[in-house]
Amino acid sequence: MTGAANGRLERLGVGLAALGRPAYINVGRTDVLPGSRTVDAMRERTRQVLDAAYAEGIRRVDTARSYGSAERFLAEWLRDRGHEDVIVSSKWGYVYVAEWRLETEVHEVKEHSLERFRQQWPATHELLGPHLRLYQVHSLTRDSPLFEDGDLQRELARIRDSGVRLGISTSGAAQADAIEAAWELRVGGSQLFGAVQSTWNSLEPSAGKALRYAHEGGWTVLVKETLANGRLAVRPPEPPAAVAGRHGAGADAVALAHVLAQPWADTVLLGAASVGQLRSNLAACSLTLEDRDLDELAAAAGDPATYWGERSALPWH
Repeated sequence: MTGAANGRLERLGVGLAALGRPAYINVGRTDVLPGSRTVDAMRERTRQVLDAAYAEGIRRVDTARSYGSAERFLAEWLRDRGHEDVIVSSKWGYVYVAEWRLETEVHEVKEHSLERFRQQWPATHELLGPHLRLYQVHSLTRDSPLFEDGDLQRELARIRDSGVRLGISTSGAAQADAIEAAWELRVGGSQLFGAVQSTWNSLEPSAGKALRYAHEGGWTVLVKETLANGRLAVRPPEPPAAVAGRHGAGADAVALAHVLAQPWADTVLLGAASVGQLRSNLAACSLTLEDRDLDELAAAAGDPATYWGERSALPWH
């Protein structure tokens, strides 16, 4: 592997949203999952993907308390493999309520409260311990009660002061507003947060300016939903498809190379649901996009509100 490709590989992380529970919204996931999505089957699939990623040199894993059993699957894998160099980030704020059902009216419930934090932080810390380097507020928005809850802010600050970096994740058409508000939040004279995980991809790059500002200001930037929940891999629009054809590459590799081309993207998360998908994604590390390619990919971007409306309509399956 070339030095440039290896440098890109070091920026990659594995996200467990599609592996820790039987149902999720990713397009192209169903066909590659085990025929029966039992807890044991999904645990084994998680281990396979993590083993393959580790063998390739990936050392970052992102999870959340609400990703079904993902934290537990990851903790068991870390214990059994004995890897001491894996860096973990997790999130709090949502509770998984589907009870391992594929079909249910509600899969997760969001609540940014002191009570929810006090429930979830100890459970996550007990499982992931010294591997946990970043703890994020899950899908923070500008209207979150966290911004007015001094008790919650002070309790979060104690985690920050213990050495665990705090961050936020964002979703929705107003991601930049949430990033700006979180940037301004200070407790004890210091910024409460030092990292942000946001959606940025060829279809939805609207948070790019805010993410660049955060990166240049010293925050760690993680990029999620890099394949637009699988849409850029399974049914890419014409610009990414044309670039992929010109390079003889997969649409997923082109979309990921587009994210890797952003200098402010510190960690680029892969949402692979199988080893095959992971290896296909990793082709991005050897793909160099030219200015012409980047201009074409920029043309794929649409209206953020439309993008998020389409995302919200994706079925859990």
